[in-house]
Amino acid sequence: MFHGVVLAQDQKPDEEVTKIKFNLSLHNVVELAIGQSSAVKYVQNTNVNYFWRWKNFQKTFLPNLVVSGTLPNFNQSTIPVTQPDGSIEFKEVSNLMASANLSLNQSIPLTGTYIYASTSASRVQDYYKKQTNFSGNPISFGFYQPIFAYNWMKWSKKTEPMIYNEAQKNFIQSIEGIAYTATLRFFNYLRIQTDYKLAESALKNSNDNLRIAKTKQKLGQISENDFSRIELSVLNAQKALNSAGMALKNSDFELKSYVGIDQNQDIELQMPLNITLFDIDSKKALAEAKINRPEAVNFERRLINADRDLTAAKRATGLAATLSGSYGLSNSADYMAQIYKSPNRSQVLQLTVSIPILDWGRAASAVKMAESQRDLAQFDVQKAKEDFDRSVIVQVEQFSLLKGQLVTAKEADRVAENGYKIALKRFQNGEISITDLNIALAERESAKRDYIGSLSTYWLAYYNLRILTLYDFEIDQKIKYDNPMLLKGSGK
Repeated sequence: MFHGVVLAQDQKPDEEVTKIKFNLSLHNVVELAIGQSSAVKYVQNTNVNYFWRWKNFQKTFLPNLVVSGTLPNFNQSTIPVTQPDGSIEFKEVSNLMASANLSLNQSIPLTGTYIYASTSASRVQDYYKKQTNFSGNPISFGFYQPIFAYNWMKWSKKTEPMIYNEAQKNFIQSIEGIAYTATLRFFNYLRIQTDYKLAESALKNSNDNLRIAKTKQKLGQISENDFSRIELSVLNAQKALNSAGMALKNSDFELKSYVGIDQNQDIELQMPLNITLFDIDSKKALAEAKINRPEAVNFERRLINADRDLTAAKRATGLAATLSGSYGLSNSADYMAQIYKSPNRSQVLQLTVSIPILDWGRAASAVKMAESQRDLAQFDVQKAKEDFDRSVIVQVEQFSLLKGQLVTAKEADRVAENGYKIALKRFQNGEISITDLNIALAERESAKRDYIGSLSTYWLAYYNLRILTLYDFEIDQKIKYDNPMLLKGSGK
């Protein structure tokens, strides 16, 4: 069921069926979360959306072959017709028109030019005159060239590749975020699981102590006060076990729901003791973060967008002109085939101009606003860069300090465990009081929780550092993930 998961079989002598329990390590939980959780499916779908956006953009400026036409256009009505002397007479018309056009279109992003080549033909059947005419353009070439206008194509050629690049980095960062959340839930479960085991052990030892105390009571070797305190310790241990059991059920549900495990499956977490402690160079971490993180691309794209908006504001408020032209062949005839025989030349060259004369300062204010927004974007990006650099360096420094804390917490846990075992034996031999035993018990539980807390802090800091740099310092390489949904969707 789980890849790389160790199975453990627990069976009591009076049980006929073996109960299978999955022992999950931290690596297993992280692997399950990034492999089958609902969170990773959402991240994959988001990444697929950006993939198809990028594919669509790549095809935006490819040649476009279009067939268009009107089949048919029937008109029977009375229309006003201007006569040679300027008077208007109403004439009845009844005709059937049909036309078709085939054009090859191409955009040139660098200059914002639109060019085309086309061929067209049309047919008009006049029912009153009982005649049919044909006309058409066997071949025609043309262009549209905006002058002093905002060229959206040039700017999109700059920003769209950056958007896709940023999306890929965000995809990796989101996967690492899922790993971080899985680690957080793992240690939350492990802490509660440890509390439950400590409560079980405390209840067992309390019952053993009560059994010994009853024997001593019969022999008159224990006071009523000490006996009552031992009875109270059993009740407290039972109450602590019940509370830990409820917390364990809630944590069990949350962990299974997040990583996608069947709720009926029994699991037990393994404490991640095999840790390779290593040093991380802050300069290398910062360099990798600047290369791998989406922020680096985002910072650059925000500055480009600010320049784009300023350019658009300037071009929208000044002189606007469009130069268009076409050259081709045209003809009319009584038969379809005749329009392609000895056609006439057709030439058009046109320049349209728009010059604002009076706008009450609206154009100037729009430009000033865009300039202000660009300056603000530059300030924000510079501040974000400084905060980003500082966050990476601080995280590296904190990670370096955690190694010493982890070693100390591990040793304290070992000492407290041995101290409790010695205190328990001495108490059962009548050498120390129940108060001394409870102190040793509290010290053992506190040391155990501190050790798990140190483990949790270390691993969370490790995965947070991976999120901040998108780099795996343990194996010294960039973090990469394939999106199976993307590969399937693209036909690769």
